[in-house]
Amino acid sequence: MTTLRSDNLTLLGAPLGGENPLPFFRSPQHDLPVRALPGMPSEKLAGFGVEAGFRVLPYRMQDTYGRARQPLSFKTLVLENEYLAATFLPELGGRLYSLVHKPQGRELLACNPVFQPANLAIRNAWFSGGIEWNIGQLGHTFGTCAPLFAGAIRGEHGEPGLRLYEFERCKGLFWQIDCYLPPGSPLLLTYVRVVNPTDHPEAMYWWTNIAVPETPGTRVLAPTDTVVYLNNFQDLSFGAAQMPELPSLPNRDASYSLNFPFANEYFFQCDTVALPWEAALDASGKGLFEASTPRLAYRKMFCWGTHAGGRRWQEFLSEPGQAYLEIQAGLAPTQLHTQPMAPHSAWEWMQVFGLLEADPHAVHAPDWHAAYRATDQAVHKLITPERLASLAASAHARADTPAEELLHSGAGWGALELARRATVATAAQVPAAFVFPANTLGPEQAPWLTLLHEGHLPEPDPMAWPGAWMTQPEWALLTEHSLAQPATRHWYGLLHAGVQLCEHGDISSACALWHESVARKPSAWAYRNLAAIAAQTADTGRAIEQYAAAWALAQAMEQPPAALAQEYLQLLCAAGQFESADAVAMSLPAAHRTRDRIRILCGRIALALGRLDEVEQALQHEYADIREGENDLTDLWFELWARRMADATGRPLDAALRAEAQQLHPPPQSIDYRLKTA
Repeated sequence: MTTLRSDNLTLLGAPLGGENPLPFFRSPQHDLPVRALPGMPSEKLAGFGVEAGFRVLPYRMQDTYGRARQPLSFKTLVLENEYLAATFLPELGGRLYSLVHKPQGRELLACNPVFQPANLAIRNAWFSGGIEWNIGQLGHTFGTCAPLFAGAIRGEHGEPGLRLYEFERCKGLFWQIDCYLPPGSPLLLTYVRVVNPTDHPEAMYWWTNIAVPETPGTRVLAPTDTVVYLNNFQDLSFGAAQMPELPSLPNRDASYSLNFPFANEYFFQCDTVALPWEAALDASGKGLFEASTPRLAYRKMFCWGTHAGGRRWQEFLSEPGQAYLEIQAGLAPTQLHTQPMAPHSAWEWMQVFGLLEADPHAVHAPDWHAAYRATDQAVHKLITPERLASLAASAHARADTPAEELLHSGAGWGALELARRATVATAAQVPAAFVFPANTLGPEQAPWLTLLHEGHLPEPDPMAWPGAWMTQPEWALLTEHSLAQPATRHWYGLLHAGVQLCEHGDISSACALWHESVARKPSAWAYRNLAAIAAQTADTGRAIEQYAAAWALAQAMEQPPAALAQEYLQLLCAAGQFESADAVAMSLPAAHRTRDRIRILCGRIALALGRLDEVEQALQHEYADIREGENDLTDLWFELWARRMADATGRPLDAALRAEAQQLHPPPQSIDYRLKTA
């Protein structure tokens, strides 16, 4: 018997906090600079790095969380049958938090006992554990820490099912995941559909990110010996290799994650097999496996590594004893690849998850081919390509049927998009599955409804926060039209039109609009945007002037944005103007000085001004907002000790002394987040 119920989950966790009001502009390099090593097959170069550069608008950054934990309650939706209990978190991107195999009482996923955001996603905030559904852009997904829509649906035989769905605002896509657990099924079935209803192609990105326990003896397998491996995080170089030994890990079996003394990843090229799958099996030959229809053709293994930085990341994201690795499934050869999705098209695939039990001697055979073929046979006993195709066809037939009941609501952006489309006679029809009730429209959408129905944005007080950004071309055109009327060409419309132009590459016109916005009514928001672009183009002097003007205005606000102060300080430090930076830092509200990034910047300022005790004090704080790949804290630590050694011995502060400091004074684990120890 299958059931679907709503429940609650209480975890110790750090609250997300509010969103950053500042727009983070798209990288001028839309294509990410990646490097293919000699030997990479030419067919794997298509889409490599294309449209993979940083891009987050119209979404805002989520960067105000900390490390102070408290009991947090999350709504759950639980789909259950005799074999499996699947627990989803609709408030957090629909994350599949837990998948329990009931007959064995075995949790198949890395089920995080805490909720600890960390700076690992496009919008900054991300948390580890479970299964994450990543759509849109490289860097996890825009909605990983945001609510989505969930509804009750019916399976092939009338049993309860669960639909997760949302409107993806960056690229104008609609997506759904229909989840089924038919009576007697040992597998969770997920039918995924992505719809591009726009008039232009989009660079498509999807990876299903699955966290599983990492134990001694855990082996990751997939039905191929061909992989594309990450050679170097710094220059994003990738090469082709044959499992189980990689050039990045010589003389070790790369299918065992604990063989990696550094963080690393590689991608199984399963595009020639009828049933792509991946499994993480423990020493007894048991563990989670997933399989899909051929469109989802590629698989990935990521591990944090056994070095000090990797162990710190594991414990930082959860608690000691909760080590995990990731197996992932995606549309393209690596996560640095995209695929062009045609206008007015829909892509779909079926993916299943469950417990796999195989002969441990075969699974852990030294011969890689023998090991993955034995595992492949075990997979085929649970699911065949033909059976999976049949399940996909059945789910496809129900995909357009609206949910019987709305179980959870996301934000009002889907409803706003449907309202916009209703005003355009030629707009493509959106499938009926995407139900976004009008009552989900709220204050964030209100200014844009005014633009839609009255032809202009309202004009708020410049001392108020700027509200939500909109960058879809259709909204940019409406904003442009509103500026054609003198009566509605005000500072706020100019501010938003500039953001829209900047996001679509017309930076000079954007700056002209922001200058006009300031001339009409000065605002910290327009000055900040001008400063950000000046900094991006290395016009440091002008950037500092504009940030100073922005911060002077912001200080008169009821809530001066800490993010603005942080950017101002960061630029002053980068320019070597540490005295000025110190003066700004000393003038900040006390609450701003406790912000993680500002604490670190104050540590840099203190180091430059010779206040070494303050640097040590800054390094004693437990930081939450540390970016994957950043070494700011350990760099501060090593420089602190190099300067202390120079002061104590009279030796010059040179490369030799710095190298000696690194050898004599290893950093405490609490600040060591290095992906690779030099």
